[in-house]
Amino acid sequence: MLRGVLGKTFRLVGYTIQYGCIAHCAFEYVGGVVMCSGPSMEPTIQNSDIVFAENLSRHFYGIQRGDIVIAKSPSDPKSNICKRVIGLEGDKILTTSPSDFFKSHSYVPMGHVWLEGDNLQNSTDSRYYGPIPYGLIRGRIFFKIWPLSDFGFLRASPNGHRFSDD
Repeated sequence: MLRGVLGKTFRLVGYTIQYGCIAHCAFEYVGGVVMCSGPSMEPTIQNSDIVFAENLSRHFYGIQRGDIVIAKSPSDPKSNICKRVIGLEGDKILTTSPSDFFKSHSYVPMGHVWLEGDNLQNSTDSRYYGPIPYGLIRGRIFFKIWPLSDFGFLRASPNGHRFSDD
């Protein structure tokens, strides 16, 4: 009897570990559901919108200008940020101060990306902390799940002129 109970217990523990490993790999390498907070990506993503982020692009260097990404915050490693990729390594970026009074150019160094929120007036992004290392990117957002009225693929940036290929 004890042998049967121990056998069932070890089998249950084994299945739990196996399914835990499968779930970990799925969320780490395939993607997952994310709730975005804050006004920096309005109007594309509103506060408390729920989106799907896929992680394969970051592993295969498939991030492109215009993509919306989840990244570790350079100023607070415990939190994530949701921003749009404006520049890739080697790009020349026209940077402006929040008041739009001072304009200058910045270059994105190798292994980095330039991120900005769609709501330029209310976004803390690469204009403040500079280009971020590619390794801080956690995934690429491409699909909105909630609210149901906005269900579907994300629309283009209202600031599309900021990342043209010319």
